Amino acid sequence: MATRRIAVVSAGLSNPSSTRMLADRLAAETVKALAAHDLDASVDVIELRDYAHDITNNLLTGFAPPALETAINTVVSADALIAVTPIFSTSYNGLFKSFIDVLDPDALTGKPVLIGANAGTARHSLAIDYAIRPLFAYLHAEAVSTGVFAASSDWGGAGDDVAPLAKRVEKGARELAEAIARRETAAVADPYDPATYLGEGRSFGHMLGGLAGE
Repeated sequence: MATRRIAVVSAGLSNPSSTRMLADRLAAETVKALAAHDLDASVDVIELRDYAHDITNNLLTGFAPPALETAINTVVSADALIAVTPIFSTSYNGLFKSFIDVLDPDALTGKPVLIGANAGTARHSLAIDYAIRPLFAYLHAEAVSTGVFAASSDWGGAGDDVAPLAKRVEKGARELAEAIARRETAAVADPYDPATYLGEGRSFGHMLGGLAGE
């Protein structure tokens, strides 16, 4: 059985960052949940801070530098996406949105997405539902129902006792794994493969034969 590929986008600005910590936990738990479905998974992590200048250049010129193009292709061709952003001024940060802006508007159509966010206090937890989820809905991605928010207190001993971070991560990862298991492995069309534009199992001979018969 083909290995499922998960792209993880982390929009943290510092190194190390709590955004990356949350992204890593979500990815690890998703791989674990997929194993329960007898599915192997590989994980590619994209730290957007490493592509900040390239993203800006892409926005200004309309062309993605090679490194950014590789990162975009990793996201677009993955079977699922884990997207994690810090919350700035009640919404996703500018780096996260700028990366989304350089993607083709249809690139995430139908792709399962697990949304994660972090901020200093739990007051920003609603940003997942009023800011980030509508963004992925606009892109026709299939965000799982559970979004995982982590406040600074969740990394210490004063976190949510009713729904601790570990339980929220486990629930979100389980939902993403279920969405991946229901979906066939993403296939990337090869523009040089005749099947891409002639149809599966057809060749130039079929096309020429059809023309000869007209």
